[in-house]
Amino acid sequence: MPLHSWWLFVCATFVISAIPGPNMLHVMTQSMRHGFRRAFFTMAGCLLALLGLFGLSAMGMSALIAAVPQLLTVIKVVGAAYLIWIGIKAWRDDSPPIDIDAGAAELHGRTAGELFRAGMLISLSNPKALIFAAAFFPQFVSPALPKAPQFAVLLATFVVIEGGWYLTYATGGRTLARYLRRAEWQRQVGRVSGALFVLFGLSLLAWRER
Repeated sequence: MPLHSWWLFVCATFVISAIPGPNMLHVMTQSMRHGFRRAFFTMAGCLLALLGLFGLSAMGMSALIAAVPQLLTVIKVVGAAYLIWIGIKAWRDDSPPIDIDAGAAELHGRTAGELFRAGMLISLSNPKALIFAAAFFPQFVSPALPKAPQFAVLLATFVVIEGGWYLTYATGGRTLARYLRRAEWQRQVGRVSGALFVLFGLSLLAWRER
């Protein structure tokens, strides 16, 4: 892969990954609720699911979806329903406030496995990743060179950049939790994140591939 193509990919991915979406919001809220260290399990789940979706895209899943549009509709409805359910759950969450100074955030709530699975499901609920991978990655692959090593480099680069933004959002969630010590403030943040997840779900329902 030409070096200039890789640098273009780095710049484009850096900007695209910075845009808040379901994954970033989920990582931030989990860092607030369960602590920075436990948010690593959420990040790992999100990244593994994205890699799985990109792998499916490389194996022709995006072409299958293009050939059978009903399949995309089913995936989209299921994913949107899950995001909306997560949003409603976050809105109604009435958990006790977290005491950051006492370290309760690191012990509070769900297990590492539950956080990992939740991160995976958030990523898998968005079929747009399949379309994104099919449209975005090939633009930076040179047809004159073997494709597999180039895709491997692009995927590794994507994971590093996406993971870096996850860390940024998780740090933001941790910092925010230090200022939101009152139960009512934390409840309001939960409602805002819940409303955003519902909006993500509704926008996924309204989304049409062009």
